[in-house]
Amino acid sequence: MKVALLGASKGMGRAVARVLAERGDTLCLLGRDRGELERCAADLAVRGAAGEVGIVACDLLEPSGFAPALDAAVRHLGGLDAVVVTAGLFATQEQLERDAGLRARLLAADFANTVQFCELARERLMAAGGGRRLCVFSSVAGDRARKPVILYGAAKAGLSHYLTGLDHKFAGDGLKVVLVKPGFVKTGMTAGLPTPPFAGEPEAVARRVVRALDRGTPVVYAPAIWRWIMLAIRLLPRAVMRRIGF
Repeated sequence: MKVALLGASKGMGRAVARVLAERGDTLCLLGRDRGELERCAADLAVRGAAGEVGIVACDLLEPSGFAPALDAAVRHLGGLDAVVVTAGLFATQEQLERDAGLRARLLAADFANTVQFCELARERLMAAGGGRRLCVFSSVAGDRARKPVILYGAAKAGLSHYLTGLDHKFAGDGLKVVLVKPGFVKTGMTAGLPTPPFAGEPEAVARRVVRALDRGTPVVYAPAIWRWIMLAIRLLPRAVMRRIGF
């Protein structure tokens, strides 16, 4: 499979890229830190990625660079079977309430700019023919508004809603949209935060995501138990949510 990945130089993006490399997929990495991209590409080559692992500069906070970056990835790969988007920002609710600049960057990166990137990726995937895949990481935080993640959750809720609509509209045209809703995963993004029950390990989560990518599964929770946790949370009455601090 020829795969372009935005955000593969760290965290879950790197874990997914390693699983793809180990089975011999052809990869092109998009990201903003060239040094990290080069180190990640060398690691993926050792793990078995087919051909030369491409690297292309692309900053999620600079939408003007999205189209040239995607075109460069298509040229490097010699086609395009899938685009995987794991890039995004995270900050605590308290940090976002204090810092207006950080708040603006997070809302742009996690919703508006990701949607802009996905629209350009969709155009290129559909031009390549049916059966192509767009796999995007949202979050369980978007499933229900909660006090600890009001702003981050709102951005992810909007992203999940967009991807669901994209699947509804273009499934008949052969585009397979995979909406990933990770729960808490032990990555650099969550370093320093209290580890809750059912926290996932990056490799196990990545393997579950790649299976969903292969099958074209519309929605995947990872680890799987988060599907049932979020079902219970969505059903909680508002009064209970207030009482227990959610």
